[in-house]
Amino acid sequence: MDKFRALLISRDEATKAQSVAETMLAEADLMDGDVDIRVAHSTVNYKDGLAITGKLPVVRRFPMIPGVDLAGTVIASRHDGIAAGDKVIVNGWGLGETHYGAYSQVARVEGKWITPLPPAFTTAEAMAIGTAGYTAMLSILALERHGLTADRGPVIVTGATGGVGSMAVALLSRLGHRVIAVTGKADEHAYLRSLGAAEILDRAELETPPKLLGKERWAAGIDAVGGTTLANVIAMTMTGGAVAACGNVAGFDLHTTVAPFILRGVALLGIESSHAAPALRVEAWTRLARDIDRDKLAGLTTPIPWSGLIEAAHDIVAGKVRGRLVVAID
Repeated sequence: MDKFRALLISRDEATKAQSVAETMLAEADLMDGDVDIRVAHSTVNYKDGLAITGKLPVVRRFPMIPGVDLAGTVIASRHDGIAAGDKVIVNGWGLGETHYGAYSQVARVEGKWITPLPPAFTTAEAMAIGTAGYTAMLSILALERHGLTADRGPVIVTGATGGVGSMAVALLSRLGHRVIAVTGKADEHAYLRSLGAAEILDRAELETPPKLLGKERWAAGIDAVGGTTLANVIAMTMTGGAVAACGNVAGFDLHTTVAPFILRGVALLGIESSHAAPALRVEAWTRLARDIDRDKLAGLTTPIPWSGLIEAAHDIVAGKVRGRLVVAID
């Protein structure tokens, strides 16, 4: 392609004001890398929303093409083991933050960042899963390594109508777990039950100051919220249970005590998805190909056009999005 379309975030260094606009680029404009990809689909994650709106300083160099997730076809490779025509996924590794990201018809990346697209998925399906589903699966893998099985007790999922939460509810229920989905949106109960939630908990119950120890209510949790919500989830986790923490929608602070950890042996498992090792990424995507319910995946996915990207970014930051958004880039 002589020229291709991209979304570019720029900043006025004098005023620090940020602007976002569609532009046309050439391959010479791309950053360093040894694999060029024709991007077919991407998605809009909460982090993408923060980058485009500028609500938090996600972007660490300007100008920047946002988008932390992409799926497409290799058009040129200088990396051993990767060839033109390969279907691939890239997420994390600084895409949309320090390296030009997914909202571009052509992306140039490091070959070591690439994960092969499982044959079971189209590029659109892979982006319906995206970083959110991949992070949810990393959380499940961490809980399973800690000993979680379906007979241990229910699993709570916070931020359940968001991308990670929706995927976690769908995956856990598919794996036979009784899922408690947390939301503050009364009109989304039917949606969560359609994904497999057995019980809906009002998020207000987890927004009060946490006790040292609460009643033991769940064997494990996947928390995409942080803050007081996470502290309450920890305080009410059963003896020997674990909580996978993978988000910070409610903030970075965590005011808790050692009581759940030393009196109940609860484990707090941190989930870092952006720079996860390639082998762990392959394991997660292999499990996703095996365990995902395609009907549920379709039910939690909304396709949006390229022209709807900026609006979608504002909507996701404002909490107006449920499930997953898939963007047709090319």
